[in-house]
Amino acid sequence: MSALLTPGWGMVTEASSSRIKGGVLISRLNMLRHHGGQVRVDEVLRRLPPEDQAVLRKMILPIAWYPLALNLRLDSAIAEVMSPEDKQRAFIEMGRASADEALHGAQHVFVRPGDPQFLLSQAPQIYRFYYAVGSRTYERTGAKAAVLRTFGAENATETDCLTIIGWHERAIELSGGRAVKMSHPTCVARGGPHCEYHFAWE
Repeated sequence: MSALLTPGWGMVTEASSSRIKGGVLISRLNMLRHHGGQVRVDEVLRRLPPEDQAVLRKMILPIAWYPLALNLRLDSAIAEVMSPEDKQRAFIEMGRASADEALHGAQHVFVRPGDPQFLLSQAPQIYRFYYAVGSRTYERTGAKAAVLRTFGAENATETDCLTIIGWHERAIELSGGRAVKMSHPTCVARGGPHCEYHFAWE
C-alpha cells in the first residue's frame, strides 16, 4: 500500500461545498452496528461535535446530499474506535463494508460474476452515486488489470482515498476477482494532479 497518512489528513473545512450521499453515512453506521450494536455507534458518536451527533442520530436519507466534512469526521472517529493501532486498515475496511452494502443492494446491477472489468468500467457512473463534484475515469490496462483516476474533486484526502481503495477491492472480489492487488501512486493530497488507483487480480 503506497498511501500514507500525513499530518492534517481528513481535514476539510465546513465552508467547503463538497458533498457526499447519505448512503455512505448509512453504510458506516450499519458497519458499527454489525460490530457491536448501538453501543458501538454511541461510542463513536460521542467523539463527534454535538452538531454532527444531531445529524447522525436522525433519519439519514440515502439519496440526499450531506457535507463531505461530516463523513470525514465520522470516518476518523470510527478508525479511532475500531482500529487505533492501524487506522489505514480501518479506512480500507470502511470502504469494503460500503461496497458490500451497495453491491448487495441498489447497485447490484454493476456486478457481473466473472467480470470485474465490467464493474470497473462503470466507475464514472458509480462515482455519481457518492460525490457531487469531480469525475472518475476507467482504463483497462490488461485482461485482469485496470486504472481508475479521479479528477476535479474539490477536496481530496488520503483517508477518503483509502475508503475508495477498499470499496473497489471488495467490488472486484464480488465480481469474481481473487488475490486483488492495488496501489495508489498518485494522490492530490500528496501534491499530485489527480488521484490514481491501480488494480490487478487473478
